This record gives sequence, structure tokens and C-alpha cells, in this order.
Amino acid sequence: MNLQPLTSSPPSLSSSSETPTNSLNHPSLPFDLIEEILCRLPMKHLIQLRCVCKSWNSLISNDSKFSKKHLFMSTSNHDRLHLNIFCMNSSSELLQFDFSISSIFTSASTTVQSPPFTWRRDYDLEVSTCDGILCVGINRCLPFLYNPSIKKSKTLPPFKTTTTTEHRAMDTLYTLVYHGVTNKYKIIALTLYLNNKSEVNVHTLGTVYWRKIDDFPCHNLAWIGPGIFVSGTVNWLVYDTRSSSMVIVSLDLKKESYQKLLKPLGSCVSFGALRGCLSVVSDSDKFSDVWIMKEYGNENSWTKLLRIPHMRDFGFIGYKRALYISEDNQVLMEFISLGSKFSLVIYDSINNTFKIPTIQNNNHGEMASLEVYVESLISPFF
Repeated sequence: MNLQPLTSSPPSLSSSSETPTNSLNHPSLPFDLIEEILCRLPMKHLIQLRCVCKSWNSLISNDSKFSKKHLFMSTSNHDRLHLNIFCMNSSSELLQFDFSISSIFTSASTTVQSPPFTWRRDYDLEVSTCDGILCVGINRCLPFLYNPSIKKSKTLPPFKTTTTTEHRAMDTLYTLVYHGVTNKYKIIALTLYLNNKSEVNVHTLGTVYWRKIDDFPCHNLAWIGPGIFVSGTVNWLVYDTRSSSMVIVSLDLKKESYQKLLKPLGSCVSFGALRGCLSVVSDSDKFSDVWIMKEYGNENSWTKLLRIPHMRDFGFIGYKRALYISEDNQVLMEFISLGSKFSLVIYDSINNTFKIPTIQNNNHGEMASLEVYVESLISPFF
């Protein structure tokens, strides 16, 4: 048996098909094992490793199965979650800030860049996210898809809304979803009309058309929040003036049918998703409660996770929504402060303390949108 000296170099990660003939003392790993190693690495390393060789570049950049595998590994790793902030600075320039969630709870480091689209202060900007892709809707215009991890973007094809005076579109909210049955990504567009009617259209990425999903069960909507994608459904929290009540309208993507779900008791100020469940923040005079629906569709499974007292400083007016809850029940909240500005605070439920994260010092402009996303290799081009 020939034993290599202890001073020899470590084994190479290059595949056997690309091992140079003069590197017999540097055994290579099977490519399937290399794939298992690479799919566990964070995006910042994968981006750099694309230049190692052609097979690695092809795997990381173009292999959809590898992208899905990497995404699966990332969703269970809290260090792969990021907070994306679109912010208008004092010069009316839109900037994009990106923070890892873990750094927000410690000492935040960030990257700042100009996003691949333009935005005016008087325009509405709505953002949804799915599998690391941001779906940006700007003032009822076409949605814009953008994966900040790989810096790829795409504008979707238009769909027609009725433009008569009696039936004119007032607003359109876009939600990006993944349809597990068809293995396709879709955009769900809910359009509100001035005549109190509502309409849902769906676009499957990779096609060039939109189609309508009829029978939206609520009209005369006085208030509506963005669509939330959970458990193969899109959910909207709406206030129906006909029934004078706030209700959750759910669209089952497989059946393309609607149902109504009851929310927890109390005055709801926000609607979202936490820990893979629907979540609601309800408000009272002195505190706010964070609820999640542990079993989707089961209205009896609404569970109160946290009670957060109202702050007495930081110009606090009220909480807007819960963005993230850590494993030790520290919650990142967005709140409204004096001057109608949106700010961030971390509430430690164990010690009953508040902390303003250092990212507040990294931008002094007006926050236009905040969204938590998972880093991924998924491309908006399908």
C-alpha cells in the first residue's frame, strides 16, 4: 500500500471528468457528491464557485433540479433568510438595501444597490416573494420579477382590465406563488374596480397570456391587504362593506375555488405569514397580539404566539406588521412612528425589552417596502 505523506495537499473537489492528468496525488470526488456539498453552501460562495470549471458553472447557473435542492436546504436555514428594503433617499433616488436576518439581530451588515426598475414617491409599491424571487408591482403597472441573489429580472406580459368609466380599474395587487402540482410559478392578480367589483387573473410563468378565475366571493371592498401564499393557497384579508366584517378570502390553486376563513377576534392591523403559517397582528389600546393559524384551514387552530406591549418612545404610533420571529421568540416588527414613517424594532419577549436594529442608521430615507425572502438560485426566466 502506498501511503501519501502527511504534508500532501487535501483532496480536490473537482470532478473526475475534469481532473488533470498530472494530479494523480490529488484524488477527486464523484460529481454527485460534489453536488451534495455545493447545495449546502450559501449563495455568496456559490456565486464565486461558478468560475471553478464549466461543469460547476452549469450546475449552479442552469440546473433547475440543483436550484430546487439548494432552495430546500436554504428554507430550513435561518442564516439564508434576508430582509429586502426598498428605500427612497433624500435625493428621491430609490435604493435597495439587503440584510441577512441573523445580522439584524446582531450587528447588521448590508449591501446597497440601485434596483433594476424606477419608482416615483407618489406611486404605490407592493412586493410579494416566493422562493427567493421578488414580485414588484408599481402603481398598477406590470409586475416586475427580480431575484436579488443572482441579480436576474423580468417584466411580465400585460393583461387587459376593463377601462370604461363605470368599470375602471382602481388597483391591482400581485402575488407570486409556486404551484406544486404543475411545478410552475404563477402570478395571481386581484384587480379592484371603482364600481366595487373584484376580478382575479392568473399568469403562468413561461406563457404569454393571462386568464380569469371567476367567482371571487367578496365585492364592495373598503380595504384589502396583499395576497399571502401559504399551503398551496393565496389569501387576502378584506373588509366587505356588504357584511360590515373583515374576512380572509382564500383561493385554492389546485381547485381554483374560493372559501372564506374567520380571523382571530380583535382589531386586525396586518396580515402575513410566519413560520409557514398565516399570521395576523391584532391591536388594542396597550398591546398587540401576534397570531398564527397552525393548521391551515382550521379556524380553531388560531394560536397566539406573542403579546407585544406598545412602546413609549421612538415616536411610536402603532405596529404595522410582524416580519420575522426567531427561534427564541424575538420578533422583528415594523411600526409607524411620528411623521408617518415606517421603522423597525426587535422585541425580546423573554426579557420584555425593545431594541432598534442598527440598520436604522444605515438609511435615513423613506421606506417604500420591506420583505423577508430566502436566498435562492431560482431564475425568473422560465
